[in-house]
Amino acid sequence: MLQSYRTIGSKRLFLETIQKEFVRKSIHLMIALVPTLAAWNYKLTVSLLIVGILVYTYAEYLRGRGQRVPIISDLTALASRDRDKGHFVLGPVTLGIGALSALLLYPHPAASIAIYALAFGDGLSSLSGKLFGGVQIPLTGGKTLAGSLTCFISVLTAGLFISQQPLSILLVALMATFLEALPSKDLDNIIIPMGTGLTASLIAF
Repeated sequence: MLQSYRTIGSKRLFLETIQKEFVRKSIHLMIALVPTLAAWNYKLTVSLLIVGILVYTYAEYLRGRGQRVPIISDLTALASRDRDKGHFVLGPVTLGIGALSALLLYPHPAASIAIYALAFGDGLSSLSGKLFGGVQIPLTGGKTLAGSLTCFISVLTAGLFISQQPLSILLVALMATFLEALPSKDLDNIIIPMGTGLTASLIAF
């Protein structure tokens, strides 16, 4: 009987973890809209990212003082990990900064690949790692082989839609996968697009 309760508890914890990860990565995947918006109106897209970062930062500051901001605070509470409890949830800020930095620093094709690496590579790899688990890669803070493979395939696929240079895109995807595997926590939202965009700029565009 005790074992049954433990099994039920483990399954419930797993489902709650997956639900949080799904909400987090749904937000993550929305950043993939940035290249399309930037192609339509670059200045407006940059402005929206800056405003979004500032609004979220203020909302999170208020939440830390016990004042709930509708929608934003609810989403933050729903998506936050255990390590974020009682702390400023930094992920959305670094996500916005990562996409904004790619837009400001790199030309269109490289910036787009950098943002897709952030949205799809980083976003899907974490979800895949949580769902399938499997072999963990040493010195990565728990990153899995399944997650890294998902990152590589996602960035490679997105890159090939943008560029017809398969070898260059292969190298870019490998760099994005390496950066995603680093145990950098929320800073990966900045490290991945910056490193991927730089690599794409140097060898592909």
